[in-house]
Amino acid sequence: MTKKKEEHKKSNTGHLNSDHAQVHSGAKGETTSEYAIDEPTPDEICTENDAENKIAELTASLANANDKYLRLSAEFDNFRKRTLKEKMDLLKNASESVIVNLLPVIDDVERAMKAIEISDNLETTKEGINLIYNKFKEFTKQNGVVEMDAKGLELDTDHHEAITKIPAPSEELKGKIVEVLQKGYLLNGKVIRYAKVVIGE
Repeated sequence: MTKKKEEHKKSNTGHLNSDHAQVHSGAKGETTSEYAIDEPTPDEICTENDAENKIAELTASLANANDKYLRLSAEFDNFRKRTLKEKMDLLKNASESVIVNLLPVIDDVERAMKAIEISDNLETTKEGINLIYNKFKEFTKQNGVVEMDAKGLELDTDHHEAITKIPAPSEELKGKIVEVLQKGYLLNGKVIRYAKVVIGE
């Protein structure tokens, strides 16, 4: 083989080896880049920090709201118990003033009963009983108890309870109350006992 041919062969061989090296290098670079882990950018790090701060802020806010709720719930429960106790005490002692004012009337009745046993004067006894009765009526009026009007009026089912009917003694009493069998009473405008009445027909 001549000298020129040998140089040409070496030149071609070197060129092929160089291309092969470049291809292998390129393949190696591609392989390396395929398995490489991307580092987070500064913007991504900032976003993660903001999210963590927001979570911490919301967690603290929730804890604060929960604490306020528990305190408010406890205060309301105490208020409810206190109000219930006050209401029970009020109901328990509401009749105290009424009973205290009623005691003198009871004393008068007892004195009248003793007087009846030793007195032969009927008029004096009647007078004493009338005084007790009037005193008791005044006591009930002072406590808001009012006797209903019924006789001669038309039947009012909101205040009267018709027991029976009888022939009316006069034409103008037809369909009206001709007799009251049991008086009805109002307490501060509220019916506490219906009047039992007889209706004329």
